[in-house]
Amino acid sequence: MKLNRYVLLLCAVVMLSACHSKKAVLKGEAGQIVNPQPSIAEKYAAVMGVDKDAIKNGRLYNFIELWTGVPYKFGGLDKDGVDCSGLTLLLEQQVYGINLPRITYQQVAVIKRKYEEELKEGDLVFFDFDGKQFSHVGVYLQNGYIVHASSTKGVIVVPLHGAIYKYFSRAGSIIDPLISVQN
Repeated sequence: MKLNRYVLLLCAVVMLSACHSKKAVLKGEAGQIVNPQPSIAEKYAAVMGVDKDAIKNGRLYNFIELWTGVPYKFGGLDKDGVDCSGLTLLLEQQVYGINLPRITYQQVAVIKRKYEEELKEGDLVFFDFDGKQFSHVGVYLQNGYIVHASSTKGVIVVPLHGAIYKYFSRAGSIIDPLISVQN
């Protein structure tokens, strides 16, 4: 009888703590830097090999957390599927308050080119797949990592100098957005 009570109590504690788990949410306004949740800061610090204190933009990393694993879908702009330029458009809009053109080759036209060592969080990185110039785009994070919508793995964070690097073409900061989102 006592054993059943303990088992029941243990199950209740587990269920209640599971209901209390924190989910990533985009707090604050687009363009505003908010502190990340500690668990998200720890996760992305470990992924990118940086100190937890280097993860400062909670909106950015919460956005990534919310979209990680969403499958690739050409022309997609939602959680059912998203393509590379769609992910970049949504990220820049929701995190930084910047509206970009929808298509990759149009997005490259709104950047000021930079060398790799000059890249900052939020900069765009472009790739040439299948012999097509500027056919893929991602967003630079830090310490040589990017987030992008992979056609085979969905939304993921990867090192720029990983397998994708052989297709690297250009990178830069957004200097000529369509229209800044009004807060």
